[in-house]
Amino acid sequence: MSAAPDLDALYAPPSDMIVKAMRRQLEDVHMAYLKAATFFSFATASSDGLDVSPRGGPPGFVRVLDQRTVAFADWPGNNRIESLRNLQQDARVGMLFLFPGFDVFLRINGHARATTMAPVLAELAENGRVPKAATVVDINEVLFHCGKAASRAKLWDEAGRLDPAQVPSVGRVIATLAALGDENVQQLDAHYSHAVRHDLYG
Repeated sequence: MSAAPDLDALYAPPSDMIVKAMRRQLEDVHMAYLKAATFFSFATASSDGLDVSPRGGPPGFVRVLDQRTVAFADWPGNNRIESLRNLQQDARVGMLFLFPGFDVFLRINGHARATTMAPVLAELAENGRVPKAATVVDINEVLFHCGKAASRAKLWDEAGRLDPAQVPSVGRVIATLAALGDENVQQLDAHYSHAVRHDLYG
């Protein structure tokens, strides 16, 4: 097995501008982006390893409670609730926000906890529905991350859109992994298409 590379020899140190841009609390520019944010990936850890899950909602679904704290609701998913379970073992978290059409990311690293406190849940209600639980994140660091990855992936370009014919449909994936048989694929596709658009809060 080869020795670990000398990273300091391979990479130049970050510029002074980059170092200064990393903050320990939210500034107005961060809060402006959070008010517009509709999607982020949420990283948690446990003794079994790491987990990353997608989170989405209307603009501002991640609420700023103060300059060092944000919160977001837990809405129905696949009921694995790995993030919530992980927080019972390890409070460290990472949040990576994507902004459709923008080649920039926002990152928040910190420590989090689950809560069922009524005032927090009420603050996070959507479409008249109140979540069962929420996650409150105490911020350790917040920074903007350059969007070269999004640009390389052509993430927001029409040319970067995936042709559905290139990959199995979700119904095909479910039928294959659950051994349900080919005759169920169309029904599973239809059910999934409806669920991801309409069964959002219950």
